[in-house]
This record gives sequence, structure tokens and C-alpha cells, in this order.
Amino acid sequence: MSVDTQFETVIGLEVHAQLLSESKAFAPVSNRFGSAPNTNVTPLCLGHPGTLPVPNENLIRYAVKLGLATHCKIARKSIFARKNYFYPDMPKGYQISQFETPICYEGYMDIETEERGERRIGITRIHMEEDAGKSIHDQDPHNSLIDLNRAGTPLLEIVSEPDLRSPEEAGAYMRKIWQMVRYLGVCDGNMEEGSLRCDANVSIRPVGQKEFGTRTEIKNLNSFRNVERAIAYEVERQKEVLLSGGSIIQQTILWDPVEMKTRQMRSKEEAHDYRYFPEPDIPPVIVTDEMMEEIRLEIPELPEERKKRYVESFSLSMDDAEMLTEDRPFSEFFEALLEQGARAKPAANLINTEIRRILNERGGTIAGFPVDAKRLAGLIQLREKDAISSSAMQQILEAMLDSEKDAEALAGELNLMQVSDSGSLEPMVEQVLAENQDEVKRYLQGKVGLIGFFVGQIMKKSKGQAHPAKVKELVEKKIQDYA
Repeated sequence: MSVDTQFETVIGLEVHAQLLSESKAFAPVSNRFGSAPNTNVTPLCLGHPGTLPVPNENLIRYAVKLGLATHCKIARKSIFARKNYFYPDMPKGYQISQFETPICYEGYMDIETEERGERRIGITRIHMEEDAGKSIHDQDPHNSLIDLNRAGTPLLEIVSEPDLRSPEEAGAYMRKIWQMVRYLGVCDGNMEEGSLRCDANVSIRPVGQKEFGTRTEIKNLNSFRNVERAIAYEVERQKEVLLSGGSIIQQTILWDPVEMKTRQMRSKEEAHDYRYFPEPDIPPVIVTDEMMEEIRLEIPELPEERKKRYVESFSLSMDDAEMLTEDRPFSEFFEALLEQGARAKPAANLINTEIRRILNERGGTIAGFPVDAKRLAGLIQLREKDAISSSAMQQILEAMLDSEKDAEALAGELNLMQVSDSGSLEPMVEQVLAENQDEVKRYLQGKVGLIGFFVGQIMKKSKGQAHPAKVKELVEKKIQDYA
């Protein structure tokens, strides 16, 4: 029996999403990323005695919104808890979180991988908490530095059931969370800045065994690739330990993306190590029927629903629909093109090919694309009317990036409008046929493939402006005069 069929991998993810909120979770101070160290702080962030936390309303509303979108039950009454946390990046010595009564629980999210197809992954809970500050170990040779700007940042922690069975599934689940929080507008999903990161609990067990194996926790994975690579490495490490007669030690580990391996951070804490107890300074969180309905109405059409609509209503391919709905700004741009009169298929094709190419080359986001939907719809309509060729469409789009003129005006300036009237084309057709008598005879003798030669010659004479289909039609008509 191979190693791969001897063991089953069991993975659960704890995803932390920093919320798009102007202020912190419990203090009226800026939550902006990138400020000078230790400037976005208050006495509460610094752990001064006598300070009292006041919950940010967005923390609660965003939690409910994400919970509803992930099919969770919503606790109408939940409480905050103190999680004792004795590290210097949290000066007050505890983190305000939730323990026994999370605001959202028993939800799920569907994922799909090539390996195992579509699967439903349970969500144990989504709870509210504040982030810790940041310890910096590589800027001073003798000391660790502390930046408390992040201390108190509002977080949602999304805890999955141990339902994931491979690194690929973990990556797919993480991508689905990234997509969901961005669609809902609760988190920007910027993993490089730490806005979205996860801890992975990884264990293996003999195939057929019901009991879970001893798990390790990989902390602070901040990219899809690192999630998959770190879990794959840890699974192989655990297999090697067990096959050599050893046992897995429960511990917290870090992933080193340079060395491409894990290293021990500390022994794994359990809930009792944190000595949770109810937060005495914050009253229970009450979610009313009115609040639930308000938040439900704020939830946009979500990716799966939108993708299905694009396929069924607009006859888009599944690949095109997936690309358009992967990120909400792309989908909204597509919808804006439709509102301006563009047809769905050419609009999808323009976004998924040319616009994505331009963004990759020039940088920037679709939300800041320099050509608005109205002008782009005009470009699409020019091509739909056969007034310009596909290559001319690309040239006009490039010109539009640095101009405020519409597509038709630029097509005229650049001499890219296709000529299709017979009066302008017939002289060129007659000239080409007269100059190529040998080819005309061969065509009339049955070498009909030479039609492409004649069309090509006429396109050269017109400097690409002649309408190819109209030219072909005229050649087929005029050449009969030589029969």
C-alpha cells in the first residue's frame, strides 16, 4: 500500500479577516494601514487602567452580513469574552474576542476542485475579535520592536469544520472566503498587508480510522500558495514521522516560504490556557429582527448566483462567467457595459481578454480603468456593426486609454473605419484582377482557394480599411467578367 493511500489528511482553517472599518474594534482611533508606527493608538490600545471599550457597530453588522452569506445561524444574543494573551504586542494582557457564544455558527461554504469535485465545507463559527499589535524582529540586532497600530483592529475569525482533505481543497476554500469578503465589502482581502490570513490545523490518520490524529497548527499563512505549500509540506512531514515509528507532537509552527519548510514556534495552547471569561465592560450583543432584515437587504447577488445567471440569461460559457464573477468589480464593470447597450458575449470577451491584458501590463484595477463603460460600449457596438475590424478595435482601445474621445471619433482620426460601399471598392477590385491575369485564369479553372490571394491584395491597396467580406463578394462577382 502506498503512503498516499495509507493516510487521510484532515485540515481545518481559521481565517482572520480585517474589516473595512475607519476605526478600531473598541476604540475611536484610525484603523488605516501604513501609518507611522505607534501613531494610531489610544490609551485603550496601550492598556492604560480605567479605559473602557465601546464596540464598533460595523464589527457587529459585518459579522452578521458574512454569517448570512455563508448560511450561518445568527445568535440573537452573544457576549464578548476576554482571552488572556501574555505577549508584548497586546499591552493590556488580554484580547477581546468571543468564546462560548459566537455571533454566527453552523454555516457552510461549497468549494470545487478537480481532484474531488464539489464539496460542502462546514463553518463551525464566525466570531468577532480585535487583532494584536505587531512584533518586529528583523530591524534591530539586539531588540524586538513593537508597533501597536494594529492592536485593536476589528477582525472576524471564520473557523471551518475539519472537513478539508487536501492542500488543494484548503486553497480552494481560502479563495472562496477571499471572494466572499470582497463581494460583501467587509474586507479588502489584501493578503500581502495581512488583511486576510489564516491558521491551518493539520493532522493525518490511517484511512478508515474515525478518530482524528494529533494536529499541528500552522500560523499566519498570508497567500493562497503558502496555504497549499505549507499544508503539503506538513502532511509529508507527519507521514515521515509516523512511518519511522515516531509520534506527532501537538505544537504551533511557522511556515518559512524561503526555506520551504515549517519550524516550531511554541507548544500548542488549548482553550483553558487562555482562561476565557466574559468581558465585564461590554454588554451582550443583541441582534434584532429589524437589524437582520436591514443587513439581509445589503447583501449583493453573490458569485455563485451571478455566475449561474450569466450562463443561463446571457449564454456565456462557464469559463467566461467564472472569470467575470471571480471579483466583484469586474462583474460590476460587465453589468455597466450591458446597461450602456453592449451585448453580453462581446462585452465579456473584451473584459476577459483585452482589458485584463492592459491591466496586467499597466497595473491598476478595473475600478480605475481609464475608459468608462459608455465609451467602451460604443467601441463594442462599432465592431458589432462591422464598421471596424478586430485588429482596429484593439488599436482604438489603446488610443482610448490616453484620450477622452469616443471610439467612432478615434476610428475616423486613425483611418480605421472599414470601407464597405461598392463605389469605393470596385475600382480596387478591378485593378487587382487586371494586374493578376494568370491567377484569374487559375481561379476560373477551379483553384477557388485563390480568392484569399485577391482579397489580400485588395486589403493592402486599401491599407486595411476595406471590409473583407464585402471585398470577397465583389471579387467573386467581378471575376466572372473574365470567364
